[in-house]
Amino acid sequence: MDSDSDVNFYDDSVSDNDVDSYDHSVSEDDVDSHDDLVSDNDIDFHDDSICDEDQKMKNYTILSTRDIRRVQKKDVASVCSLLSVPTTFSRILLYHYKWNIESLMEAWFADEERVRKEVGLVQKDLKTSIDSSVRFTCAICFDVFRARDQIMIGFCDHKYCRTCLGTYISTAIDDGPGCLSLRCPDPSCNAAIGVRIVNLLVSPKYRKKFRKFFVRSYVEGNSKVKWCPAPYCDAAVEYNGDGECGSYEVVCGCSFKFCWRCSGDGHRPVDCDTVAEWIKKNKSEASSVDWILAYTKPCPNCKRPIQKGRGCMHMTCNKMCKHEFCWTCLGPWSQHKNCNTYKAKQNDETIRETNRRKNAKASLERYTHYYERWDANHRSRIKAQSDLKEMETENLDILCEKFAATKLQLTCVEEAWQQIIECRRTLKWSYAYGYFIPEGERAKARLFEYLQGEAEAGLERLHQCVEKELFIILKDVHATADQFDIFRVKLVQLTNVTRNYFANLVTALENNLCESESRGMLEEKTSKEMKRKKGQFKKQKEKRRKG
Repeated sequence: MDSDSDVNFYDDSVSDNDVDSYDHSVSEDDVDSHDDLVSDNDIDFHDDSICDEDQKMKNYTILSTRDIRRVQKKDVASVCSLLSVPTTFSRILLYHYKWNIESLMEAWFADEERVRKEVGLVQKDLKTSIDSSVRFTCAICFDVFRARDQIMIGFCDHKYCRTCLGTYISTAIDDGPGCLSLRCPDPSCNAAIGVRIVNLLVSPKYRKKFRKFFVRSYVEGNSKVKWCPAPYCDAAVEYNGDGECGSYEVVCGCSFKFCWRCSGDGHRPVDCDTVAEWIKKNKSEASSVDWILAYTKPCPNCKRPIQKGRGCMHMTCNKMCKHEFCWTCLGPWSQHKNCNTYKAKQNDETIRETNRRKNAKASLERYTHYYERWDANHRSRIKAQSDLKEMETENLDILCEKFAATKLQLTCVEEAWQQIIECRRTLKWSYAYGYFIPEGERAKARLFEYLQGEAEAGLERLHQCVEKELFIILKDVHATADQFDIFRVKLVQLTNVTRNYFANLVTALENNLCESESRGMLEEKTSKEMKRKKGQFKKQKEKRRKG
């Protein structure tokens, strides 16, 4: 449990007394001691921490907003200690180097002055007191003010009135996260504007917005941290593994499962490239072209594709062309008698066109086969999610009351629904995998169809059990506790069997069905051996016949 001092590390409320006492320029020490960034009241949290013990076994960590702030605090303190700089410097440096401490250290010790100029820490020593009787001219509005009404950036000597500089900062905050790297309004000056100046001059609304940008900068500038893509979830996920992370599935604290690499909905066991290719195929015009080739014919006169909408073979092109022809033989209708006579010879162009249409139709039918099943499992998964929600909110209480069971005893029902949802997702993407198996790799296709078929059959048994049989028990007023116990045993067994089937399918597809290669070689060897023996048998039979 963190102490109060940890929780309030970023707290920086600015009172009217602070503003009145802040008469002159700001030294680094002043900035350092007053520029804490985010208070607990400024950001809403779903919980104190989403991290749990299970995550220690995984390659990622779930970070709540509070967790991000604590990591930021730790990194800021670390840079302060390593570089002997104030916290203001540390925050500006970390933001500029996208919270990568190693890159910052390397650049700083290689050329400190260059880094300072790069990030806007252009001046080390500033005058900390000014005669209050002195008047100055604001560099923005050019009005004359007393010295106590001036504001200096903190890293340069330019002077501005509170109103002008406050408006400048507020406008930058409205423009977006770029306000975190805000510089002096003077075009020739590269000095950074510190957090203390922001907190001093803008309204609470803008302070809160600025602070949120700062917290979000840890995620959006960090290659190993990503936001959960689920709607209304403000958690982030940090990848802890070594090297690049591929198609690694992540389960957020909100239970949303997504792919780390592409940030899309989880698609295990299919890789991101296959998913992208499948989605592109679904959206492309190629399928429309295939459909046109498969189910239309070109007008012999204008060559525009025409779909046959009625029963007779007499076709008439559109009003611009008005060509009449026979749908079957494409000959002109005015000279048409019949086209039932078989013609042995066809020119090369006709043969090519016929083959092209035949291939297009076969390609379309193959795509339709996989797409229909992909879409059916997608819809079934959505329905299962809805059914699970209904079970959790309504039916579990009915079952508890009807059979005098505890919710702990009914976890098998929830686990079954969760298994169905997960299996539907896996089965959905397995059809995308199947579509891209090359047609020549028959051994791989056969192994895939076998594993997929076994898994799908097991899933259908489980889905029917939890959807239909449970519904019957739920509505049957004469159902007994013993009947429900028998049902529970059956449900647990089906859930385990289905889980094993899909584990085998996932493992095989992630290994790209490597077993199919050895099977294919074995089948080829067996086939050759059978042909050899068959040839020998024929020779022996021929010898006996002649003898």
